[in-house]
Amino acid sequence: MAEPLSVVVTAYNSADTLETCLASACWADDLVVLDSGSSDATVAIAQRRGARVHVQPFAGYSAQKQAAIDLASHRWVLLLDSDEALPPEAAEIVRRTLQEPACAGYQLWRREWVFWRWQSPRARLNHYVRLFDRQRARMSGHSVHETVRVDGPVGVLALVLDHYGERDIAGRVDKANRYSSLQAADVHRQRAWLGWRMVAYPSVAFLRYYLLRGHWRAGWAGFIAARVHAFYAFLKYAKLHEARVRARGDR
Repeated sequence: MAEPLSVVVTAYNSADTLETCLASACWADDLVVLDSGSSDATVAIAQRRGARVHVQPFAGYSAQKQAAIDLASHRWVLLLDSDEALPPEAAEIVRRTLQEPACAGYQLWRREWVFWRWQSPRARLNHYVRLFDRQRARMSGHSVHETVRVDGPVGVLALVLDHYGERDIAGRVDKANRYSSLQAADVHRQRAWLGWRMVAYPSVAFLRYYLLRGHWRAGWAGFIAARVHAFYAFLKYAKLHEARVRARGDR
């Protein structure tokens, strides 16, 4: 018999994607949505889908997800963002895995919606720990790009999440601006060669995203996404430089 599973979702004004997200996880033993105070139909959708809904002010990406994990009824948790959805085969694969879990956590692959199309099937997929024993896992505490840290072996499941993300360029640029402000706090210890990082790293980030990860296969959508990604890399170091200049009282 498989271990019971809690699917945990953090949400904020997620009415456009939450229905799809929760429908893809309707087979779970426990469905939890932690809302940050949405003003749209997010809470109503979650309640209609049978989720246990809790509301608390946003505490930061990592802390909010940890709070949601702590609300789970069961030891095994599958963590989703409200703009993600599981594939139809997820129920069978997860239940089979939880009959005799060999690891403390499992990574799932994720494909990205890039403005107006899915990334190329030949582009490299990201992968994240999403299924885990919550008694042996915690959120990393990072301001952004938070991850699940597992105390024990980590396996990989043959599951690919769909991530709908930002639907247009403006949304992705807004996210880059917001995330770069938060990540400047995480990279504040990188004092050496800050100027060179600001000059050179955006080009490295572009080439890594566009060429090495294969997003050139997505045509103009991939090119634009890579440029925004490079801009994000520039912004986080530029904002760190600005903070240091102001701290010194320079003009």
